[in-house]
Amino acid sequence: MQEMPCARCGTALATGSRFCHNCGSPVATAPVPASIAQLPAAPSSRIPWIIGGTATAALLILVVAQRLNVATPPNTPAPPAAEAPPNMRAPDISQMSPRERAARLFDRIMRLNEEGKRDSVALFAAMAVPTFQALEPLDAHLRYDLGRIAAVAGMLDLAKAEADTVLKAQPRHLLGLILAAQVAQLNGDAAAALRFNNQLVASEASERAKGLEEYTLHDADIRTAIAAARQPR
Repeated sequence: MQEMPCARCGTALATGSRFCHNCGSPVATAPVPASIAQLPAAPSSRIPWIIGGTATAALLILVVAQRLNVATPPNTPAPPAAEAPPNMRAPDISQMSPRERAARLFDRIMRLNEEGKRDSVALFAAMAVPTFQALEPLDAHLRYDLGRIAAVAGMLDLAKAEADTVLKAQPRHLLGLILAAQVAQLNGDAAAALRFNNQLVASEASERAKGLEEYTLHDADIRTAIAAARQPR
């Protein structure tokens, strides 16, 4: 082996020594052992790609995190759910009086009848009839509503009974006459229907002057019936 002197004490050192065996000083100028020098170098061509890929991934993570922080700040409460339009809310029938519930059933059945939904009319009429009958004693307004429900549901005997009861107490009552004329028409009794319609037209002015609440609530029914009654036969 080639010897070299220690830089501190001058002792001859064997090649490859890293410390002086006399004074212990490190050998700074010792050459790299051949066994190490001959090891294959790491492929340097991969290093830039590894570094670049790592940096790019870190940058993407940072950008996404920043965007998330902007779009959804920490501790931001979720937005409240949109409320349904008022006209879409189901009414709370538990807060209605029995008469109000009956009136709602009447309106629904009349609407279903106009839409031609016969099965639904029959279904709701079966609920409405006992609802109205539970309100006894019935006034002329309730008897008209019940009679109209019975008429559109095909229960003509019940409809006729309600019309007869109204007219027995108030022979010129406009709603009683309208219901009686409709039932007569449905029963195929054209003569009776004409008689009731003539009485309706003759009674309009004096009855309207009474200002009954049911006349106001059923004003459209009265107008339609009188217009039809005045048409030439």
